[in-house]
Amino acid sequence: MFSGRIVGIYTAPAAGTPMVGHDEVRAIAGVGLDGDRYAAGTGKYSDRGDRRDVTLIEREAIAGAGIEYELELAEHETRRNLITEGVPLNHLVGNTFRVGDVVLRGIRLAEPCSYLAGLVERPGISRALLHRGGLRAEVVNDGVINVGDTVEPTPRV
Repeated sequence: MFSGRIVGIYTAPAAGTPMVGHDEVRAIAGVGLDGDRYAAGTGKYSDRGDRRDVTLIEREAIAGAGIEYELELAEHETRRNLITEGVPLNHLVGNTFRVGDVVLRGIRLAEPCSYLAGLVERPGISRALLHRGGLRAEVVNDGVINVGDTVEPTPRV
């Protein structure tokens, strides 16, 4: 068991546009985060048909990548929506978990891609975030996610 928290929230209105920080964001079941490119269908990979409601990344993974690869990387530059602390995201693939009052279901790991590398323009970014690039998840119920919300697994039924 774990209990972590949300330490950052980011959305971008369209593919390639800068990420914008928020104190809170509305999550829409089966769609994503209000104001984000993937909820609007304007993300780089929106036409692929796979679930990209919300992406999460661990603050610890960003810091570790920076230290191990001597890479300066701000949390918003990962282009992930939710920054967590104290949450083992890789273990949440195929599982549901609660972020405040919102339930999310982990779909698959969010490995870094060449598109991210091109936007960030830092040599070694893909290698630095390999297997620690975060998690793609689907939004199960509507609600509001706030910075500071607790992240914890839901009971298995």
